[in-house]
Amino acid sequence: MENILLVINIVLAVLLVIIVLLQKSEGGALGIGVSQESYMLSRTAGDFFTKATAIIATLFIICSLSLTIISRGELETETSIIDKIEENSEEVPKIPENNN
Repeated sequence: MENILLVINIVLAVLLVIIVLLQKSEGGALGIGVSQESYMLSRTAGDFFTKATAIIATLFIICSLSLTIISRGELETETSIIDKIEENSEEVPKIPENNN
């Protein structure tokens, strides 16, 4: 199951990158170079790409979260590092006292 989700996650990531790169630029940054022509041309194509981007991004996030939840269940519960240090402190050899 984890392998299937991983493959789906990779495919969604590639699709997301491709669909973002296919989108038309909305103009310059901070309103520089914006003209009325850019709003008139291919409005329906922009709507399609915007909706498709939102859907694919949502699926990508859901798939990533499911992978995290599935892989989290496989982790072994271990004791804390402090408990390990306390256990190992008993095994540390003592320095012998100097008998002069």
